[in-house]
Amino acid sequence: MPFSRSLTVVGCHAEGEVGDVITGGVLDVPGKTMQEKLIHMSTKKDHLRQFLLNEPRGRASMNTNLILPPCDPRADAGFLIMESEEYAPMSGSNIICTTTVLLETGMIPMKEPITEIALDTAAGLVTVTAECEAGKCKTVEFNNVPSFVLELDYKVPVPGLGEVTVDIAYGGMMYVLVDAASLGLRVDNQESPKLVEIAERIKRAVEVAYTPVHPENSGITGFSVLAFTEPVRIEEGCKTSVNAVVVSPGRFDRSPCGTGTCARLAVLHARGQIKEGEIFKHRSILGTEFISRIRGTATVGKYPAVLPTVKGRAWITSFKQVVLDSTDPFPEGFRIGDQWHMPPN
Repeated sequence: MPFSRSLTVVGCHAEGEVGDVITGGVLDVPGKTMQEKLIHMSTKKDHLRQFLLNEPRGRASMNTNLILPPCDPRADAGFLIMESEEYAPMSGSNIICTTTVLLETGMIPMKEPITEIALDTAAGLVTVTAECEAGKCKTVEFNNVPSFVLELDYKVPVPGLGEVTVDIAYGGMMYVLVDAASLGLRVDNQESPKLVEIAERIKRAVEVAYTPVHPENSGITGFSVLAFTEPVRIEEGCKTSVNAVVVSPGRFDRSPCGTGTCARLAVLHARGQIKEGEIFKHRSILGTEFISRIRGTATVGKYPAVLPTVKGRAWITSFKQVVLDSTDPFPEGFRIGDQWHMPPN
């Protein structure tokens, strides 16, 4: 057959967010750290991300994870996270998907009732605890990298909206957080087009006014995600809230968003609204849920930080061979404006 490329991919989603996992067809990537490997992929091998995530093989509302040998000797595996517009340094839904695939396919041996592994990411080492039964990962809980607030109540002028108040925080990615009610909005699927359009407008305005840089990794900078938040309320003795994370090019994270949950925990802690050890249940626009807590505190550069732990679930959806016919006119796929709200790269 005239195939010039063939990849083995396991389909997976975590609480609704697609995070497929490449399990075969890619050798190791040059680099002494996962951050260096991320840079190599984004600057030299980005055709792989476009091949898988652009149409006709992919779509805007999905991610794909590339399993690699780890650089950190403490890790069991490394992985890179390929998203619609970028390579994320860390992602909660994607680490839950990747862990589930690694264990349920036997790439890493599963131990029942608990399997503990460590994964090497571009944001740093992340330890994972999977609750396992009868060959299935029932839950995946990860101890994320330190998360911190860069700015509280930052004022930014936004065309068409006037002055908007945002929080800026890091949870494995840089986040802009906006109280939905402050703009007369609510997190509701029926308001999706308006939420997405306003989120992208705010993100662009914040980018003009403020450049976030991780104090220990200057390669982590810029904004691609914005979280609309609802107030925290008490349900069955637990603090609970709904959020909707808008990912570039302009689509919702279907899950409650793991790194977004960590950024939210950092903001809540900075405001004195949550204490170390308290359970925080974070819900998505779909109603799916991550369960989180702050396991400790730290300092990152000049910033007080929290150490977040997040738990969720993932399900394998398919086993597939993704191929490139050597005569296919779209070896890196294509983008059409009905899905991609921003011009192609």
